Amino acid sequence: MVRPHAQEAVLCACAARAGKMALETVPKDLRHLRACLLCSLVKTIDQFEYDGCDNCDAYLQMKGNRDMVYDCTSSSFDGIIAMMSSEDSWVSKWQRIGNFKPGVYAVSVTGRLPQGIIRELKSRGVVYKSRDTAIKT
Repeated sequence: MVRPHAQEAVLCACAARAGKMALETVPKDLRHLRACLLCSLVKTIDQFEYDGCDNCDAYLQMKGNRDMVYDCTSSSFDGIIAMMSSEDSWVSKWQRIGNFKPGVYAVSVTGRLPQGIIRELKSRGVVYKSRDTAIKT
């Protein structure tokens, strides 16, 4: 069993070595993690509130809005992937994160965006597909 601090150190070391992933994107703590319901990016709740979602902030506006962070992220997710170079990664294509920024992503995220947000996304031409692999959409 790897200790939580050791896992955090490994994630940060991998990101720094790659030189492609901003350290702001890597979760700063292994507690209070949440995953974006639109893109599955994993960060701490404070990181989402302070920086928003690196991929979705144009649509979800979580930056500075804790209520939106709670509505648009989930604390219930399975597995994590550290994606540093989407063009070289078959996993990023399989997980549908190939066009996203380098970062740590959940394999499956439990939950759905609120209906009002889904309607807003649709009106802006963004197709919402649940990141929950336990259900088929």
